Amino acid sequence: MGIRIFITGGTFDKEYNELNGQLYFKDTHLNELLEMGRSLVPVVIRTLMMIDSLEMKEQDRELIAHQCNHCEEDRIVITHGTDTMVETAKVLAEKVKSKTIVLTGAMIPIKFGSSDGLFNLGSALAFAQTLPAGVYVAMNGLYFSWDNVRKNKQTGVFEELN
Repeated sequence: MGIRIFITGGTFDKEYNELNGQLYFKDTHLNELLEMGRSLVPVVIRTLMMIDSLEMKEQDRELIAHQCNHCEEDRIVITHGTDTMVETAKVLAEKVKSKTIVLTGAMIPIKFGSSDGLFNLGSALAFAQTLPAGVYVAMNGLYFSWDNVRKNKQTGVFEELN
């Protein structure tokens, strides 16, 4: 069985409006990233929402948990905004059991060309295939348990709490 990928938005899928300098959502870039990375991992992709994680509400996190519980795959990657990724991971750890869930994102939009998103996606797919059941955050080639990670807003990287 393949890996389920749920798309929720975040910087990963933002576009840049050259006229007003704003970032916005149009469509996901996931399929082109999988092609660019020459991924052979069997995946089933579903877009749940396209929002900035700072705008994510409790009902959005409940929807993500519901979808994780009701998909047939037991290995899941979720693309998510980095600002509230840990809060969503906490909800998933409380509500979803016996599945391997890896949340990942990007600090720089894919459309900027120098994004970390492709590398993070590849890492998340690899971690989802190899880690035991649980909830994890994967960024910059590292994975973290959901309850031992934070985004360091000064350095722009995820790090262990302890």
